[in-house]
Amino acid sequence: MTKTELYLQEINRVANKEIPEAVLARARQSLLDYLAVTCAGQRFQQDKLKKYFDFANPEQGRFTAIGTKKKLAFKEAVFLNGLNGHALDFDDGTNSGIIHLGSPIFSLLLPFAQLYDISIDKLLRAAVIGYESSYTMAVSIQPGHKALGYHATGTCGVLGAVIAASYMLDFTEETRFQALAAACVSASGMLMVLDDGSELKPYNVAKSSLLAATSLQLAQAGFKGHPDPIGHSRGFLKMMTGRDDVELKSTLLNGTYAIQKSYTKPYASCRYTHPSVEAAINLRNQYGIKSEDVERIDIRTYSLAVAGHDHTEIPGSYSAKMSIPYSTAVGLIFGKAGLQEFSEEKVQDPEILALAQKVHVSADEKLSAAFPAKQTAVVSIQTKEQFVEQVDFPKGEPENPLTDEEFRTRYDGLMAYAGVNTTFSAQVFDMVYQDGAKASDILQLL
Repeated sequence: MTKTELYLQEINRVANKEIPEAVLARARQSLLDYLAVTCAGQRFQQDKLKKYFDFANPEQGRFTAIGTKKKLAFKEAVFLNGLNGHALDFDDGTNSGIIHLGSPIFSLLLPFAQLYDISIDKLLRAAVIGYESSYTMAVSIQPGHKALGYHATGTCGVLGAVIAASYMLDFTEETRFQALAAACVSASGMLMVLDDGSELKPYNVAKSSLLAATSLQLAQAGFKGHPDPIGHSRGFLKMMTGRDDVELKSTLLNGTYAIQKSYTKPYASCRYTHPSVEAAINLRNQYGIKSEDVERIDIRTYSLAVAGHDHTEIPGSYSAKMSIPYSTAVGLIFGKAGLQEFSEEKVQDPEILALAQKVHVSADEKLSAAFPAKQTAVVSIQTKEQFVEQVDFPKGEPENPLTDEEFRTRYDGLMAYAGVNTTFSAQVFDMVYQDGAKASDILQLL
């Protein structure tokens, strides 16, 4: 059996199981999270989107580009959903796979569900399978994949989106195989989009969703791929790791679904910053530390969180979201790290930037060895006294989840930031839990 056949067999094993209600509940929350984050992402980059529309004059159609108030052609909607879904870097993901799971999948599934009048329940079951597909591949090739400069959301994300859609659309096993083969050819994602003020990280999600749509079309048209696009000596695994000995992990790793392993972000920055942010907030709340009293902040954390996230020069909002020093500074100053703390106005605040310059981030060997089982940061703040706080599982992790009330507050806040009518926002939330609701019913409100 080839590695491609083995991979699809494992995914099919998950697809043929009855999905537990607790897993579907998490999937409903994940969809709501995606919708709110995507609406807010559109608001965040609305000036750039206006220039995009003015230049490209995209074809009008009947598909919802979430949050834009526009009906566009199918592929344009898929692309913009992905672009806006990751614009804030506020979407869900997993530390063990080092991947954002939901945004590429839902960006594709929702327009297809709109096209074929598919129910929310069927869409959610497909999403659960897609999460499992992306995560299983990502966790099999990380962290070496990241070390080579790849963004797994762009590489493994396209595979998960293709497989999710193939189940939602009731593809045959043969057509699903060929869609996966096409996805392996197109998968790409560059981590350099995080560096030096680059604003192209959301593009990795947008193109993954779009390439997944194209892969599905090629398969339905009858184009055939290689018999083993994953395991061949020039296949996906070798390309993405440089190794010949990669063994695929099993699905339902450690007895839980991938969607249950995903986090929901309470802070509007890269997940690698969150343990430090939370520690700073905890110290502020406990001791009332003021930024003007801080002489130095030392942060010890796991090695993968350091490279590309320890910068103190902040040219703009995207850079701020990737910076542990900046994110920690706003946590200490404001006691929160939400959307407003990463606005273009805030990232020019002299108080924040001065405090960020006092933050020193270093990798700790023991903490690195414990990752991803623990996502630890130890924050030491030096004033006239020294204050130390350690966070192993930042808020939003499966081990430390948001409460239902916290999740709803986050959802409502994102929708309000996006300017979505509060009545519509509430209707969307309720509709995700209604039996028989259709994706098109939700999309017409957004």
